[in-house]
Amino acid sequence: MKLEHVGVVVHDLEAAKAFFTALGLELEGEVSLKGDTVDRLTGLDDVRTDLAMMRTPDGHGGLELIKYQAPRRDGHSRVPMNTPGIRHFVFSVEDIEEVLERLRSHGGELVGELVQYEDSYRLCYVRGPEGITVELAEELVRREA
Repeated sequence: MKLEHVGVVVHDLEAAKAFFTALGLELEGEVSLKGDTVDRLTGLDDVRTDLAMMRTPDGHGGLELIKYQAPRRDGHSRVPMNTPGIRHFVFSVEDIEEVLERLRSHGGELVGELVQYEDSYRLCYVRGPEGITVELAEELVRREA
């Protein structure tokens, strides 16, 4: 078994794509979907969506960004980090400060602080468009493969 991708519903698909591209993900493809099959799959009526599939450079992780054109639903996207449910995605990075600056230029905001965990990692949470939070992790001591 493998995890294929994670789907995230967004209001601003272009901003979300720009944020995750700045993080280092690559746009794999885009598609618009509607019709009976999509309605039955989602349990909604008259669904119209735009999707963007993003992949990590190593090809092992996927992020599906989904914008519902219909039906529309507003939701609160700035929930505290201790709210039950999926709160963040973790990405290993080489230069955490450089990645953090790239994300800031695309609307990313540091949630807390950039911290060092023991002698192992430098870590931070960054909130991007739609309140999507990513954790950046820079390993300080590289493990041998």
